[in-house]
Amino acid sequence: MTVNVETLEKLERKITLTLPVGTIQSEVDSRLKKLARTVKMDGFRPGKVPMNVVAQRYGYSVHYEVMNDKVGEAFSQAANEAKLRVAGQPRITEKEESPEGQLAFDAVFEVFPDVKINDLSGAEVEKLDAEVGDEAIDKTLDILRKQRRTFAQRAQDATVADGDRVTVDFEGKIDGETFQGGKAEDFQFIVGEGQMLKEFEDAVRGLKSGDSRTFPLSFPADYHGKDVAGKQADFMVTVKKIEASHLPEVNEQLAKSLGIADATVEGLRADIKRNLEREVKFRLLARNKNAVMDALIANAELDLPNSSVQAEVDRMVEGARAELKQRGIKDADKAPIPDDVFRPQAERRVRLGLVVAELVRANNLQAKPEQIKAHIDELAASYEKPADVVRWYFSDNRRLAEVEAVVIENNVTDFVLGKAKVNAKSVSFDELMAQQG
Repeated sequence: MTVNVETLEKLERKITLTLPVGTIQSEVDSRLKKLARTVKMDGFRPGKVPMNVVAQRYGYSVHYEVMNDKVGEAFSQAANEAKLRVAGQPRITEKEESPEGQLAFDAVFEVFPDVKINDLSGAEVEKLDAEVGDEAIDKTLDILRKQRRTFAQRAQDATVADGDRVTVDFEGKIDGETFQGGKAEDFQFIVGEGQMLKEFEDAVRGLKSGDSRTFPLSFPADYHGKDVAGKQADFMVTVKKIEASHLPEVNEQLAKSLGIADATVEGLRADIKRNLEREVKFRLLARNKNAVMDALIANAELDLPNSSVQAEVDRMVEGARAELKQRGIKDADKAPIPDDVFRPQAERRVRLGLVVAELVRANNLQAKPEQIKAHIDELAASYEKPADVVRWYFSDNRRLAEVEAVVIENNVTDFVLGKAKVNAKSVSFDELMAQQG
């Protein structure tokens, strides 16, 4: 079969499909006969409905199905014959004029682009590195101790200090009116840990149990409660109970309570270091991977198929609606979300997907079974029962596909870093943890 492919613009193509009318009618008749053997209609026994009655009732829908199937088959055959990589679904319209005994259709569609990746030796990539030192281990230990602290009531004449847990009643008013969320009884918080606004914490410091204080409080302009953001309130707070916090000692008992196999202080610190190093590794990998992908996009030339971009936009819009629904937003599935909100991100995703696919194909960077197994083992290592986690991944093809995609991205990252001009930069543990993505 000779297929004539017409280029309309950039990635858009058109081919004309022809189907013999006789072939269409023959398939329609065949399906109607098959339908007649099982169809049920009032006044007829099953299998005894006359063909003309079946055709009258179901002829149009069967004809529509056959046309769709046959045109789809013809398009797939033509695209394969012409060795076209079709992006998205074709727009198929019937031509007004057709050869005698034939039906003709125009199929307009997009093809995936040729991707040109320029010499990566000229690309610059900033590669971060970070180490886990004693300071990071100490901070993590402090967090673990705070999670296990205990509280004991202070003496009646004791005053509130940082680290104390206080129980208070408070009421706030704006322009003389109590506002939503501005009043509470037996409210607890720990002083000095930023759980409350600074003015509130300052007001309770130095008070004794039973003391009250009035004070002004200015809500920040970016405060999460939009009704009070940027406004000033007058508060009254009464301290009802003051409890001193007690942090557990860093000793074998703490190590044992945390389930450390080597229940010693050294074993505890070593376990924390291993976990932090695993987290640092994944963070560095994610951040450096993003830098590599930015470099790849900057060094690639390609046209984007609009159909692929639109499909990605549609997926993102549906994802946003699902998230709104999860938050309990009414009629979330009908929420008006303009495509333009997601288009830049969708374009980047499609561009990156095409560039990565080309780099993987051209350089054999596919994920090997042993790489997938090693990655799953590493993910499972931080769990109490790693073998169960490994089985969980291998029991589901979708989960395996997700791991495979990550391994491929890691292969791409390593490949690009091996070719590009790498600017190494060391950052502190805290800087790395503060970075997004």
